[in-house]
Amino acid sequence: MRTEAEIAHGGASAPHLAHHFSNLHMQSHAARLGMWLFLATELLLFGGLFVAYTVYRYMFSDTFIASSKLIETHYGAINTVVLITSSLTVALAHHAVENRKARKAALLLLASVGAGVIFLCIKAIEYSHHIHEGQLPGRYYGYAELQAHGAPMFWSLYFLMTGLHGLHVIIGMAVLTILALLCWRGHYDDGYSTPVELGGLYWHLVDLIWIFLFPLFYLI
Repeated sequence: MRTEAEIAHGGASAPHLAHHFSNLHMQSHAARLGMWLFLATELLLFGGLFVAYTVYRYMFSDTFIASSKLIETHYGAINTVVLITSSLTVALAHHAVENRKARKAALLLLASVGAGVIFLCIKAIEYSHHIHEGQLPGRYYGYAELQAHGAPMFWSLYFLMTGLHGLHVIIGMAVLTILALLCWRGHYDDGYSTPVELGGLYWHLVDLIWIFLFPLFYLI
């Protein structure tokens, strides 16, 4: 079996080559470029939310600090460790595919999916607690022990930003599951690793966004 470098210029005979590319090297380059452009749009999306957070944090500084103390820091710390570990297993999966160990890569990808499940379960526990306490966004805010201007906005940003991030986690889990299935079926046994690399890039972005969310809401 050949590595991706060996089949990069394999022309039409390369099994993974789309008909509109002349060789696999060109196809992989285009795929990486497209993924980086997509990731840039994701950064713009969350960048706007970070700007909004900064503005309201400046306007309601004391209230944001008081609201942040209501969030369980240990849950956020555990989730940070979980996501960092999942990034490691994704990177190891990419390395395994490059070395034609597709089934090992599949197991590593599924380990990352499992980490995503743990992350979402912990977030569900957090959300249920906040909902029970009335720590809700906007007009639904009803936490009696902190009635101050800016508190509803804090929880609006909290649920919006962490909820949007959670949606990205779910999407990433779906992508990694599909890649794991393809790896297990031997689709990438020849060392072709670009799809796993691109899926890994998306997952790393999800982790990176959480690295910013964690201090903003839990360690303010």
